[in-house]
Amino acid sequence: MGLMLGATSCTSAPSGSSSSPAAGESAGGAGGTRAAAPGAAASGGSQTSAEAPNGNLPLAGRAGSAGGAADADAGTLLPTDAGAPRLAIRGVCWNPVRVGATHPEGLDYLGFSDTDIPLMVELGVNVVRTYEPLLDRAVLDRLWAAGIRVIESVYPYGGVEASVVTERVRAVKDHPAVLYWALGNEWNYNGLYVGLSFEDTLARLNEAAALVRAEDATHPIATIYGELPTAETIAAMPDIDVWGINAYRGVSFGDLFDAWRALSDKPLFIAEYGADAYNANLPGYDPQSQALATEALTREILERAAATSDAGIVLGGTIFEWADEWWKDAAGSLTEQEVGGIAPGGGPYPDQVFNEEWWGIVDIERVPRPAYERLRSVFSEFGAR
Repeated sequence: MGLMLGATSCTSAPSGSSSSPAAGESAGGAGGTRAAAPGAAASGGSQTSAEAPNGNLPLAGRAGSAGGAADADAGTLLPTDAGAPRLAIRGVCWNPVRVGATHPEGLDYLGFSDTDIPLMVELGVNVVRTYEPLLDRAVLDRLWAAGIRVIESVYPYGGVEASVVTERVRAVKDHPAVLYWALGNEWNYNGLYVGLSFEDTLARLNEAAALVRAEDATHPIATIYGELPTAETIAAMPDIDVWGINAYRGVSFGDLFDAWRALSDKPLFIAEYGADAYNANLPGYDPQSQALATEALTREILERAAATSDAGIVLGGTIFEWADEWWKDAAGSLTEQEVGGIAPGGGPYPDQVFNEEWWGIVDIERVPRPAYERLRSVFSEFGAR
């Protein structure tokens, strides 16, 4: 739901979210406020290198017009590519906001890239998912060189017209780091963070998808939904190639994968999953429970991945989230980590409470938590190099 503690209205998009377990088709209301609509990041920076990235590179072919020589043996994450070895998405949600700042004004992809990208490579990450457009080509170059692709959020917020996607896509569609374009974030709960009705949100996203397709027919278009949509919703969005699902169901996804197979033959990835590191049942800091859930859920995804089984259903997942964000408690301080959350009757292990400022597998100083090590072990077991 894009929940942020203490917020009473939603005027624009929060980063990341801790989803309600309900699969409701009506747009939810709660979320946070921010001072400005999301803007395009600076598009300056170095030219894309033609050198082959490291062994984590997850894609062959269809990298836009700047595919490069590495394509021949890199493997693929794209659902439509044939002939290349399939690799699972081993991803993280990346929204690096500085201490003392808010989203999106405090986003600092470039400033955190020197620290975050090497840690991601060590972990075995091959995909990051953003919550705002990442148009800084210097950052994209660094990700590409590290073998990391980007699920680019080009329309997260309904307070601007759908037409903004054209220039955002045009700015980086030739960059080989781009994997998918993403529209919305669990928009069935939040109405694109401006409280649009479900029907109006769907229409707006269809408009955005058509504009993305007109600008770039190469990269797949994804939308990010809270829990499972209905078959009718899937059918109503014909330009969506890939569905990302945010799901928080404790330490297992239950019947989610089989239920998806019964709904659709379109590709699926888990766009958010995981657990926070604060346990309201104690109450107190509980990184071990976070680590347990991280390992169990990631293993379940990769065991059901199309890359590891002919009967696989899911492309992989992007865990929520890379690092803590201290701005999310609207009633708290931007320079202190706050404790609090909501208990919607289902959610993350072990307390079913979304403790919004404690979700990182690394803390805000980039110190890895036990969940980082457990995730690295699972990624390694399933093929991270």
